[in-house]
Amino acid sequence: MAFPAGLTLIAMAALAGCSGSGASSASSAASTAASGAVAAPARPASGPSARSAPGAGQAVAATKLKPSGQQLIYTAQLTVRARNVSDAVSRATAIAGSAGGYVASENASSDPNHPDRSTATVELKIPVAAYAATLAGLSGNALGTRLSLQQQTQDVTQQVADTGSRVASDEAAIAQLRALLSHAGNVGDLLSVQNQIDSEESDLEAMLAQQRALNRETAYATVTVTILGPKAVPKPVKSKPAPGLSNGLTAGWHAFRTSLSWLLAAIGAIAPFAAVIALLGALGYWGRRWLTRRGSTA
Repeated sequence: MAFPAGLTLIAMAALAGCSGSGASSASSAASTAASGAVAAPARPASGPSARSAPGAGQAVAATKLKPSGQQLIYTAQLTVRARNVSDAVSRATAIAGSAGGYVASENASSDPNHPDRSTATVELKIPVAAYAATLAGLSGNALGTRLSLQQQTQDVTQQVADTGSRVASDEAAIAQLRALLSHAGNVGDLLSVQNQIDSEESDLEAMLAQQRALNRETAYATVTVTILGPKAVPKPVKSKPAPGLSNGLTAGWHAFRTSLSWLLAAIGAIAPFAAVIALLGALGYWGRRWLTRRGSTA
């Protein structure tokens, strides 16, 4: 059902006001998200685990602190070798808990016949404020001998600002549509405006879920600790080769050989059926010619 002329003008005015208020709300949300970091830059902790861990100063120096106003996601992968894997897991959990963190996941494997080959992987969530000190405690001698440590930092400042801007715009659009709903003159207009409100609310829920996920990721750093027994063999990490002409030629040749192998396999699968069909066709052709000659002779 078409909107009346008066309601159309009201809708145009409401949408224009929605765009203006959404833009102003978006800019304020973007500036707020860009300037207000979820957590302060990392600082040395005063807990006993951070003070007693040897090598804490080196780990703190190696950890990059985020500049003011940025939203960063911290991740780290730590591999240590310990005499007792279960005790090391308990110590890692205690260190994370003392810093206000928690265990997100834990995966352990052991062989009763070879307990010295046990392994365990623990994913810890650490508050960003205590990330540097906690990582120093974990990478020291508190768990065992450190074998490797990798750290990554992802800047999501623009993504956080964009999400906040879209949330503000969706909220402003819903408010304008609800105001427009009171001016709807008939059932058709009510249903049309309500459908638009439902669509905007669905978008708003998706944006809010994304905003909450970003807030969690920027508020807590992720430290994955792999603990190996005395005789456990660490899994080799496959590094990706740098792009180049030789790598491109190798990948192209591999793709060509794979495609050719599949083509030959398809031909081999079709060949028996093709041979039978060809034989039947030849027999039909010669039979038809024989019947034609016989008919002409008669």
